[in-house]
Amino acid sequence: MKKKRVKAQAKPRKSNPAAADVSTTDRRGALRLIRNLAIGVPVIGAAGYLTVGYVEASICEFDLTKIGDGLPSVVQIHDPQCDLCLTLQRQTRRALRSYDDETFHFLVANVATLDGRLFAQNQGVANVTLVLLDGAGRQVGVVRGPLSDAELRNALAAYLDAYT
Repeated sequence: MKKKRVKAQAKPRKSNPAAADVSTTDRRGALRLIRNLAIGVPVIGAAGYLTVGYVEASICEFDLTKIGDGLPSVVQIHDPQCDLCLTLQRQTRRALRSYDDETFHFLVANVATLDGRLFAQNQGVANVTLVLLDGAGRQVGVVRGPLSDAELRNALAAYLDAYT
């Protein structure tokens, strides 16, 4: 009887294929991270810069101490919970864009704060209203909203042409 020869099977190599996979994944992951950072950092920086500018502008708008400093002022009596107030604020900002910011103040008297409530009471007006003041801080007009964009532009133009 002949014995069958059993072919020797090739022994697996001792290299660790999982280790090679990890190094490739690590390299790809590192490159992907670098790419994402290269894209994300400038985007986040730009968003931060714009946010800081917006916050600074908002803080300046709420500074009622500017009234009577020699420049005329448009002061909105504003309730942050009021949709009409928010609409009037957007309309007013749009209407005032074409004017030089150095010639007047656009301010917001927030009636949710003590200063805003006192200002509104002293001027005898309620929210959804623009109070027009001369350079000395005296009331020279009141614009009650909401108005159409054209009516608001005309009212502000007449006021700014007379007092700037």
